[in-house]
This record gives sequence, structure tokens and C-alpha cells, in this order.
Amino acid sequence: MKALRLAEAGKPLEDADVALPEIGPSDVLIRVAACGICHSDAHYRAGISKIDPLPLTLGHEVAGRVELVGKEVVHVAPGDRVCLHYLVSCGRCDFCLRGLEQFCPKGLMIGKHRDGGYAEFIKVPARNAFALPEEIPYETGAIMMCSSATALRALNKARLKPGESVAIFGFGGLGFSALQLARAVGCGQIYVVEINPAKLASIETLGAVAIDAKSGDPVEQIKEATAGEGVDVSLELVGSGITMHQAVQCLGVLGRAALVGLTAESMSIFPYADLINKEVEIIGVSDHLATELSTLIELARSGKLRFPPEALRVVDLAAGQINAALDALQDSIDHVRTVIVPSK
Repeated sequence: MKALRLAEAGKPLEDADVALPEIGPSDVLIRVAACGICHSDAHYRAGISKIDPLPLTLGHEVAGRVELVGKEVVHVAPGDRVCLHYLVSCGRCDFCLRGLEQFCPKGLMIGKHRDGGYAEFIKVPARNAFALPEEIPYETGAIMMCSSATALRALNKARLKPGESVAIFGFGGLGFSALQLARAVGCGQIYVVEINPAKLASIETLGAVAIDAKSGDPVEQIKEATAGEGVDVSLELVGSGITMHQAVQCLGVLGRAALVGLTAESMSIFPYADLINKEVEIIGVSDHLATELSTLIELARSGKLRFPPEALRVVDLAAGQINAALDALQDSIDHVRTVIVPSK
């Protein structure tokens, strides 16, 4: 089968012809219908985030149709439409039994620790396959499995309640989903901090207040817009020490900042002014949970989470097109999500 593989960090992905995966008794073989290109994939290719072993097929946002099932599999059958939970865990450790599989000591991420969806087929344990309703396009089902799922996890961790205000730092794939998901739970005003002009323009069309970080301090802009009170919840989706501090500073009394973006940078905090005086909370968010996916899928099925055609770009399973999309992500110039749709 055809696959796009990373052979060496810092080098472009390469077209490859690899063997069709052999499934075990509890596995399923999925014919990939769509695979999202995530910002994390650009980090993997660049060597910013180490992956092992190499060569490896990237791609962790996957949806498709079941091709084969192992003899022990009963909840899915050949022909079923599915989307894939990207964390392959042991299912037996204490974390897995508590539904916190992102901390499984034997956990592997598809497209990072094992072959992913930049291919015609992918093998995963059957428990990682979730039914994808006919109302949800494969392209949406794929990209939901990372950015949307993590955005929902962040809102859950931040305990967002109806009527509360939200500040979202960064309007990439995560921010696009976070805005819609916050709306779905009946939040109050949403402020989105960005520097990309195209993204700033699209924020207004979705009913949120665009905060241009290039035009002034975003904390001051948010405070001014909220009559000095600040927001109830903030989501940091950029992965910068500066924006993480800003996400804390823009909070009002009893506010909660959920930090999602990946960074090696440190963050400075003034304990009394930033935390103690307002009793605010800083919450770390790692990946997402399988138990949250049914809620996410229903939100997409009902139309509360949407990815309209203008928000997506489709490319072939071809090295040139995919490397170009990763270049745009690496340079932070892209404002739409790119999805690989393998040729029939």
C-alpha cells in the first residue's frame, strides 16, 4: 500500500510502498478516507518533538471505513464508518481503568509511536474505533479526533459553565473548535486573541470578539472589553510562555486558565497579583479521553460543531502536497485545516 513516511527528522516526508498491516484478533484494519494534517506533524517532521522509531508513517487524525476485523471483534464490522481515538493504551493499568488513558505507561500515539494515517490503510485495536454517523463527513470526523477532542477536554477541565466568558489564545485548529464548543454549552462572550489577519477576520464572522495582539497588549484589551473584570475561563492554545502568562493575567475573580499549547518555555507568575488575590486556577490539559468522544461526535452530528468547506483544504496522499501543507503550518501562515483524502 502507499504511505507517506518520515525517514529522518528535519527532512521532507517521502512516498513509500509498504506492506499491508496484518491484524491481530482484537484489531481492525481501516481503509483511510481522510487524515488531518496537524501542527504536531510539522513539529515531528522538524525534529522539535521527537518521534520513535523511524521511519514512521505520520498522521493521528483519522477517519475511514472498516476493511477487516479480528476474530474477537464484535462492536464494529467491515463496511462501518469510523473515526479513530489516537491513543493506543494497554487497557489494564490503573490509569486506563480510571479512564485516564493518556497517562498509560505503555500508551502509544498513532502517527508518533506507531504507524499513522498518512497511508491507504491503518491498523488499530478495535476499541480505538468509534462509529461515525452518516451526517458527519469523513474530513470532519478525522480532524475532530485531535483538535476538537482536545478543545473539548480543555473546556471540561476548565469547568466552563453557561453564561461564563471565555478568552481563547490562538485560532488554529484547536481555537476554531474551542469557539464552537464553548458556544454549544451556552457560554457568554468569547474573546479570541490572534495575530494572523485572515484568522482575525474569520473570528468576527463566528460571533466572537477578535483581539489583535499586534495592536496592543491583549490582556489590557480584554480587561477594557470586560469593564476591568476579566474573563471566567481562558484557553492557551499557542504554546508560548508569554501567552500562557497572558491567559492567567486576563482572568477575573475565581477564573480558570487551561493551558494546552506545547512548549519548552517557562512562564513567569506573580503569585499574589496573578493567583492568590483572585483565587484563580492554572490547569494543565493533556490530550483527551475516549469517554469524551461520544459527546464530541454527537455535537458534530447535530451541527453544533462544523467545519464548512471554506475552513478546509483537501490534498492527495502525495509527498509534494503534504510537505507543502506542513511547511505552511511550520511557518504559521495557514488559516485553514488541511485534510488528506487518498485517491479511491
